[in-house]
Amino acid sequence: MNKKVSSTWILLSLAISAFAIGSTEFISVGIMPLLTKTFGISLAQGGLTVSIYATGIMFGAPILALLTNRWDRKKLLIGIMLSFIVGNTLAALAPSFAILLVGRVIAALSHGIFMTIASLIAADVVTPNKRASAIAVMFTGLTVATITGVPLGTFIGNNFNWRLSFFFLVALGLIGLITNIILVPNKLPLPKPTSARGIWKILKQPQLLLILLITALGYGATFPVYTYLTTILNKNMNWSQSAIVIILIFYGLAVAVGNTLGGKFANQNPLTALLKMFLGLGLALIVMRFFINLHFLGLAAILLLGLFAFMNVPGLQLYIVQLAEKYTPNEVPLASALNISAFNVGITLGSTLGGQAVAHSQLVNTPWLGVIMLSVGIILMAVLIKLENKPAKELDLENC
Repeated sequence: MNKKVSSTWILLSLAISAFAIGSTEFISVGIMPLLTKTFGISLAQGGLTVSIYATGIMFGAPILALLTNRWDRKKLLIGIMLSFIVGNTLAALAPSFAILLVGRVIAALSHGIFMTIASLIAADVVTPNKRASAIAVMFTGLTVATITGVPLGTFIGNNFNWRLSFFFLVALGLIGLITNIILVPNKLPLPKPTSARGIWKILKQPQLLLILLITALGYGATFPVYTYLTTILNKNMNWSQSAIVIILIFYGLAVAVGNTLGGKFANQNPLTALLKMFLGLGLALIVMRFFINLHFLGLAAILLLGLFAFMNVPGLQLYIVQLAEKYTPNEVPLASALNISAFNVGITLGSTLGGQAVAHSQLVNTPWLGVIMLSVGIILMAVLIKLENKPAKELDLENC
């Protein structure tokens, strides 16, 4: 009974912190037009607020996972939220676009290490058959942020000042800090010691390398479109700024439903479930391309995209842990960190490709970039499925 109560409180505290962090990652999507106007930059340059953030997570997650591997988990969580608050305060006060990007990088470093250890804690405090669902609960903080945090930050920016949007994030960070102090128990179990050599041990395993590439391509496929979602809604689909705030809420609801379903689907056979989710995302992107210049049908396409956008996250994060436990059991935390990096390699790649399309006046064709990324990911998944099935067949032959 105590274990159940403790698990519930731990997952709740992680979800609250993830809400603050999730609101930060995509806040610039909602206030992109305001940033470009304030700093006199192009829309493609504005996209750096997404890609540079993802790059900070990409490099920060594995490096900080190595440096903090033996740190007390609760003290580390508190330190993460403090640096998160500092980064967003700097962004709110930024006198130039360069300083804004520095603040984004500081917040991103906090994000990467938080998601790494939070995923492991969530998976460890429940029974094995509930691990994907536990990770999904933790990631619910991110999806709720998409529902309420990002739209609310967008509303504050559009109606008052974009700097207040970042101060809103600072307030969320303070709430996350307090919940960590109150709800997270002391002396959580520490992972096994690891070193930089563990990265090579992981990357030289074909299955682990493949799932990292699949994570980057499959998750990142949404971002050529999502990075410029506000612009698409406004300029291509002719929705007003006030309507866009409401649409972002419904988009976030679709993401939350997809994330929850994704966790349930992935509990038993994550690889098969992931393949189906990728096919659904590919269909949503194709629908998005054909409806991108239409008002109501375009809105329906965006909601469909939201349903599949983050559905694959729990399964991808669970499967990297399962593979690491199988092939590199001493490097599970590092494998988790590398997968968080892979998510953000995907964001960086997707948003950068989208930025190039926008720079060449090809905003309407950004969905095709996502389809291409996803297609490569599906091909790699077929290779991974073949590799994973091969040992089982060979074992059966030996037994005969």
